[in-house]
Amino acid sequence: MQLILEDGTVFQGTAFGAEAPVVGEVVFTTAMSGYVEALTDPSFRGQILALTYPLAGNYGVPAPRDAGSLDGPYESGRIQVQGLVVQHAIRTPSHHASVRTLGAWLASEGIPAITGIDTRALTRRLREHGTMRGWLIPTGQSVEEAKSTATGVEMRRDLFQLVAPSAVSQVGTGTGPKVLLVDAGAKDNLIRSVVRRGAVVTRAPWHADLGRLADGHDGVLLSNGPGDPKDLSQLVEQVRGLLQRSNLPIFGVCMGHQVLGLAAGGDTYKLPYGHRGVNQPVQEIGTRRCFITSQNHGYAVRDDSLPREWEPWFANLNDGTNEGIRARFKPVFSVQFHPDAGPGPEDTGFLFDEFLRLCENARPGAR
Repeated sequence: MQLILEDGTVFQGTAFGAEAPVVGEVVFTTAMSGYVEALTDPSFRGQILALTYPLAGNYGVPAPRDAGSLDGPYESGRIQVQGLVVQHAIRTPSHHASVRTLGAWLASEGIPAITGIDTRALTRRLREHGTMRGWLIPTGQSVEEAKSTATGVEMRRDLFQLVAPSAVSQVGTGTGPKVLLVDAGAKDNLIRSVVRRGAVVTRAPWHADLGRLADGHDGVLLSNGPGDPKDLSQLVEQVRGLLQRSNLPIFGVCMGHQVLGLAAGGDTYKLPYGHRGVNQPVQEIGTRRCFITSQNHGYAVRDDSLPREWEPWFANLNDGTNEGIRARFKPVFSVQFHPDAGPGPEDTGFLFDEFLRLCENARPGAR
């Protein structure tokens, strides 16, 4: 099997998942573990993911979860990546919960994967030249034939429809605040994080009538998701309408952060190769407290584009990019990183506590 980048670079390897031609944006993650979570994260939909850690599959894959379940470690009900690139795929995993190999799991869902790649060289190329499209091509198939038949995702027209739920649903039976989750590709652990804190969650697709749905809720949670936030202009306009409400708590995470930034009147831009991993250091502006965070995004909010009634809240310590914003006079804030991350750092889980405290205060009859 071959991985061919759009600049003509060719990497030779061996197939270990399904063998089918696919095309997608090639990105890398620096996480040393968590491949089950990463592969099922809707934020990776349509992309070919490269793991920089040299071993993949060493602790295997747990049993499939029941249909409709939100159980972890899975972040959705299917593998979301278009393809996988690793240096060394482990075929004899060791873990008490493992029931199948990484390769067997990928093959069962028709996802191609390649092993034997120098992922250091691949990552360096992406860091120097930026993310680019690539093709995974099975052995025995010509490049021309593979490119003409490769399966891919149209990243502007189809992407957000593919990751959104088909209907509104409710999760949780607690007595805490009622939270409207605006789903543009939400990780399931985002839902688990607020439900285990007692909230009742209404999960709604991003293109639903959010103004009507918000009427019966104490707060709004804007989810993560794939792609360019500027392609979600319909959602941006709806969030702009929600911002007109004086006391409605809104919390944006990852893509939700970018959407909130655009709705506030700010701007976003594409990063050269994005932030993907569980070891991104961020600093809270003002207190200078530092946190190690999990991230998966290719776009960022421009600090200098924010209106005066908004302020930058967190900054990335590697490159200085924006990692959070908040409104000065409203219970509204967002972060670029994932406070729901698991595995990985859980330092920023307090953000859910703060959001639900604001939701509690906004409930009818609250003092």
